[in-house]
Amino acid sequence: MATPHEPRLARVAAMVADPARSRMLSHLLSGDFATAGELARAATVTAATASGHLAKLMDARFVVCEPRGRHRYFRLAGPEVAHALEALALVAEQGGRDEAWSRPARRALREARCCYGHLAGRLGVQLFESLLAGEGLQAAPEGYALTERGRTWLAGLGLAPASPSGRRRYAYACMDWSERRDHLAGQLADELFRHCVDKGWLRRGTGREVELTPVGQRQLLPQLTATGLR
Repeated sequence: MATPHEPRLARVAAMVADPARSRMLSHLLSGDFATAGELARAATVTAATASGHLAKLMDARFVVCEPRGRHRYFRLAGPEVAHALEALALVAEQGGRDEAWSRPARRALREARCCYGHLAGRLGVQLFESLLAGEGLQAAPEGYALTERGRTWLAGLGLAPASPSGRRRYAYACMDWSERRDHLAGQLADELFRHCVDKGWLRRGTGREVELTPVGQRQLLPQLTATGLR
């Protein structure tokens, strides 16, 4: 007999074990909303099949639905779901990792991608490590707080970040799927990612794809060094 306090791992495993549901969840890891039709195409299934999968994902609280007028949009239920999926991806690719990420289709994804609203991949790791090395962040009870040096650096990029909202964690480490090192997650990371896109330094692609633009190479990369902020 199973004891009542054990985690319901079997139910979680069943949700992600289905290939179609797995593709839907991966599509939603970008942090964006998606329609049922978009998720059906991402999962390469019919609309009726996608509807059945989405009902199961909502029942398991992996996904939530937000009606907007006549349309319904789906997103992951929260950052905890995104982090759990990233952790499962790390476990799934323990073997043959370098070979998998050397494939052309995944090489760009490794360089830069969106992880539930913040920057991930090599560029995301580089950004986080520069903030730490340059003392732009300091340890806080739930992760990190922005220092005056970090605030000054962000101001140089044209960003005045909002104060912690209290509705979610402000800044914390998130293990990167491809790099197996941490990138920055949380409210601050989301603001910084949106700012980089608005400035034209980063360009969103399909799904999780993110590209560093020529303008970003000239204006953003020089601000990041191996030893900290410039």
